[in-house]
Amino acid sequence: MKKIYHLSTCSTCQRIIKELQPLNDFKLQDIKSEPITESQLEQMHALSNSYEALFSKRAILYRERNLKAQNLTENDFKALILEQYTFLKRPVIMVDDQIFIGNSKKVVEAAQKAIHS
Repeated sequence: MKKIYHLSTCSTCQRIIKELQPLNDFKLQDIKSEPITESQLEQMHALSNSYEALFSKRAILYRERNLKAQNLTENDFKALILEQYTFLKRPVIMVDDQIFIGNSKKVVEAAQKAIHS
């Protein structure tokens, strides 16, 4: 599977997608207009082995709801991601049996290698 879960209004996501070009055979899914499904999230979890790794602690709602003060479980992270798209760390890049989560330089470089090797 070759897929990128992103937010079309996120300039960082757009910059990374541009850097990764050409993206032959990739499906791009804007998680705001086409929310992720539970089965899609479970596919991501199967590759990452962690809902927490897929969870963005930078989301405004994370601070607003004071979630840092709570002891969140894997099931809590899963439920929050499914409830609100901003809780998904972006972009999530899936290349066959590999997953690349987030926008750190190291992650983007590893994704680039996987895509173009």
